[in-house]
Amino acid sequence: MPIPTTGDTRPNPFTAVADGERHAIYAELTGKGPVHRVTLPTGRQGWMVTSHAEARALLSDPRLVKGGWQTGVYASKLGEDTARAIHTSMLHSDPPDHTRLRKLITSVFTRRRVEMLAPGIQQMTGDLLDALGGQDVADLVPALAVPLPINVICELIGIPMEARPDFRSWTPLIVSPDIHGFEEYQRAALSMLAYTRGLIEDKRRKPRNDLLSDLIAARDGEHRLSEDELTSMVYLLVIAGHETAAHLIANGVRALLTHPGQLALVRERPELLEPAIEEMLRYDGPLQNTLPYWTAEPVEVGGVTIPAGELVIVALTAANRDPAQFPGGDVLDITREAPAHTAFGHGLHYCVGAPLARTEARIALGMLLDRYPALRLAVPPGTLTRTASLLINGLDALPVHLR
Repeated sequence: MPIPTTGDTRPNPFTAVADGERHAIYAELTGKGPVHRVTLPTGRQGWMVTSHAEARALLSDPRLVKGGWQTGVYASKLGEDTARAIHTSMLHSDPPDHTRLRKLITSVFTRRRVEMLAPGIQQMTGDLLDALGGQDVADLVPALAVPLPINVICELIGIPMEARPDFRSWTPLIVSPDIHGFEEYQRAALSMLAYTRGLIEDKRRKPRNDLLSDLIAARDGEHRLSEDELTSMVYLLVIAGHETAAHLIANGVRALLTHPGQLALVRERPELLEPAIEEMLRYDGPLQNTLPYWTAEPVEVGGVTIPAGELVIVALTAANRDPAQFPGGDVLDITREAPAHTAFGHGLHYCVGAPLARTEARIALGMLLDRYPALRLAVPPGTLTRTASLLINGLDALPVHLR
């Protein structure tokens, strides 16, 4: 049965915002089988895979392809010049272009570079917590979860402080275009693109010690990044580097505050924070679904043959609570021994920024819990709401008592 479209009275996971509703819909779908015919918020028909085993298998299957910039959101409406400039990225490419692009970004976005960022992340986190002053109640989404990752990724790329509020205003519109609509998406995308092009020219004239300057100079043999690849890389890094970490932090705090036994365990044994973050990613990760793939040839999933040329998305949120792989998966258990989660994807398109997101979450959660021993929710958990989106699984707000 197709997932209902917007305008249908039945709920669907993309527009489900009430507490627990989204996970309940995905659980119902998983219980009915591993693959489902769906209608996306844009009205486009496709297929959704919800089981853990089939999700991991498909994300490594070469018969699922991205198809290039032409398959990017609103590509046909944006015009070729704009669509190429924002969608010529790893997320929309296949080998050999994907291989080259990923090699280039991993050559400058190294684990060593992430480790070197840790002191700066600690300083930024401390400054944000200091800014809370003597408040008793604070909303941790705008106070910590959102500004920390955007400042980290902008610092890494080399985006100046004065431009960061603009990036923070553009990214929600860009990451959920199917919800906000074409006009708002186009306005945000064009604004970000214009700024990015100007920033690239500035760093060509005066290279600095930042990721964008390194990307401008990066080579893979004789192949330099094209201009469209360069602007698309910045576009991707800002969006993915900000949104995933922001929702990981907020969802993670909520998960701990609604599981007091687990919170107490983390406080008693700080060394459990890293495995706790992995369980947070599984339990309530920052992404609902992958961006679309396309079947290059027929693919069988759970006894269903998906024809060639069909759109496929993998429901990461559903896969990470699949009871066949995660018994009791609706409960947070930081001591859980379980298969690897798919919160950052799997296979060829596994998130290159995953180590940075984990580092940000580890530092932010550790410092928050240390600073505020009495931290607790300021509203009933059932009143918290989710942001409508095809891709993102995030909270609109997270009010807490700090003292």
